[in-house]
Amino acid sequence: MTARRFLRVLSLAGTLGLWQLLTEFDINLWLRFEQFPTVVDVAREFGERVGSGPYWQDLADSLTRIVTGFALAAVAGVAVGTAIARSRLVADLLGPVLEVLRPIPAIALVPVAILLFPSNEQGIVFITFTAAFFPVMVSTRHAVRALTPVWEEAVLTMGGGRRRVLGSVVLPGALPGILGGLSVGIGVSWICVISAEMISGEYGVGYRTWQDYTVVDYPGVFVGMATIGVLGWLTSTAVELAGRRVTRWLPRTEHGPAGGGWARVRRPAGLSPTPPLPVTGAPPQTPAPASRREPGASPPSPGTAFGRVLKRRTG
Repeated sequence: MTARRFLRVLSLAGTLGLWQLLTEFDINLWLRFEQFPTVVDVAREFGERVGSGPYWQDLADSLTRIVTGFALAAVAGVAVGTAIARSRLVADLLGPVLEVLRPIPAIALVPVAILLFPSNEQGIVFITFTAAFFPVMVSTRHAVRALTPVWEEAVLTMGGGRRRVLGSVVLPGALPGILGGLSVGIGVSWICVISAEMISGEYGVGYRTWQDYTVVDYPGVFVGMATIGVLGWLTSTAVELAGRRVTRWLPRTEHGPAGGGWARVRRPAGLSPTPPLPVTGAPPQTPAPASRREPGASPPSPGTAFGRVLKRRTG
């Protein structure tokens, strides 16, 4: 186990240990822990629920809702964001409407979803879609607008059309920004889908957590919270890993320098090694050719690579 993994495990274990101590001794200072369940109580309740069918049914329902809503939001967000950034007509038609709707919290659309859709299931998917759509759309719009026009002009000069520009320049160039919006969108989606399940759901992790709270089953409430946290972490990690896989051609910085030094950049597989780049200071100078050297300057040393090449050419 590496030092970083050990430190992360130690951090989690220390948090659980502190929780156990505060609840075991009923610490009641400014914060009240006497009604909190202990870690042992939550672990016992979790073990009982894992062996039951309703727990896994709730997980399947919540995952189905989050995957469906997030997938629809990813496709629509990238398409609408790209269209707004590339077309003035689309920006004029859709931009004002979306900017008015964007500040409205997705969870505030629960009454609208109840009125619009014939079932609660479709309404929860709609709320999840709305929550993820705006982060993806905004990040895509900014990423496309930030692209260098020279790339598009180069493709057009070589005879490429609009589709070639979109597939070879726009989407690959905006991909890092799009992935950032997807990472934000999956987190917001979990917040809204759990809230929607608590308000109008019939199944799911959020619904079960709220039911445990109404019957004062606090260990069950914490089991639901832990389940939500683990599911959110797994889905966010899946989005991040997928993003790294589709952007293998981008260099990865392993250790960022703190105020100078050398930046170690991890190269994609198949590329030849390159020397590290200095973060501060002037770029390395290469010896000028003989025709451009100042009058009276000494010729390059025969020990250097350029000097050896010059010696072979001049005999």
